[in-house]
Amino acid sequence: MATLGQLLGGSSDNPTLSDSGPEPQLERIFAEIEARRLDSALQLTEGLIQRYPNFRLAYLIKGDLLLARARPISTFGAAEHAPQDRVADLREEAFVRLQGYKNKPPADYVPRYLLQMRDDQRYAIVVDTKKARLYLYQNDNGRPRFMADYYVTQGKLGADKMAEGDKRTPIGVYHVTSSLPREKLADLYGHGAFPLNYPNEWDKRQGRGGSGIWLHGTPSDTFSRPPKASDGCVVLANQDFDTLGKSVQVGLTPVIISNDIEWLSMDDWQKERAELNAAIESWRKDWESRDMERYLGHYSRDFQSNGQDYQAFAQQKRQVNQGKTWIKVQLNNLSVFRNPGPDEVVVVTFDQAYESNNLSNTMKKRQYWLREKGQWKIVYEGPA
Repeated sequence: MATLGQLLGGSSDNPTLSDSGPEPQLERIFAEIEARRLDSALQLTEGLIQRYPNFRLAYLIKGDLLLARARPISTFGAAEHAPQDRVADLREEAFVRLQGYKNKPPADYVPRYLLQMRDDQRYAIVVDTKKARLYLYQNDNGRPRFMADYYVTQGKLGADKMAEGDKRTPIGVYHVTSSLPREKLADLYGHGAFPLNYPNEWDKRQGRGGSGIWLHGTPSDTFSRPPKASDGCVVLANQDFDTLGKSVQVGLTPVIISNDIEWLSMDDWQKERAELNAAIESWRKDWESRDMERYLGHYSRDFQSNGQDYQAFAQQKRQVNQGKTWIKVQLNNLSVFRNPGPDEVVVVTFDQAYESNNLSNTMKKRQYWLREKGQWKIVYEGPA
């Protein structure tokens, strides 16, 4: 039974808000098992069950420890006649819980995706489907600061959702669109749900479909679900959902789901952030200049938006520009998030204040920028 502990190794020395969950106690239990102090391990397991009465993994460990009093056991989940699929799920849960707990991100690194948060975006959520872990970051004067991490469940067939009913969790940059209280939901969703804007414009461009991707809790008789057990949603234990919910702002909080998070040093993060901000500022200035060739040079020939391709968009902009003697554009509340995956894509959202000699308006706009041959180009633009 020491095999799991030997595989995990190490210890966590970076306490966070989520250390109030079951992982610290699980770590102590497996340490006692490795040291052959089985009575101590059983006592700790009883405490874990008392604290989390519906924690099935804790009951599996207790069963092993009781069985070990009668005969030596060499594997985790050794009870005879136990459903092997369920035991395998609990083994995997134990492994990913402790791996995630022990291997927190380095304190001086940040997820590559959080390039710029607007001032009133207090927090950002980043999910690593490979590690079955959700990370919460606070906006610390523009710099993402690690706050907490939680075990999560993803789709039964993993990540990279493509179609309705494929049992996969999407990869991309999303935002929380609403908050659904438990009173309005079936028990399956636990203490509530935060729907996400899947599919977003980039998903649609890639031919991805489906709907109903939420962050939500667990049924009332279940503490947690196996790492791969949802129909595509990201699922947390109810106590973690409640804690996380205090940080979620409807319409503002970004939820970035990655199959394997890329981490950047602060120097590299600052460099990527500055490069993107410079490209956005160049686009803004070239729009104000009324030089249509410079302005349109920021748009990809593969641009598509609201039924327009690049040619139709360019023709419309040239016609509109003929009536302009001056243009002023301000971008407020700018956010820039890099999309996970092999394509170099960033999602840019801002409040646009536009003025010219014959028009004045404000709107919330969202753009998708794609790096083409070393240059950032806009491939989508529309209201957010």
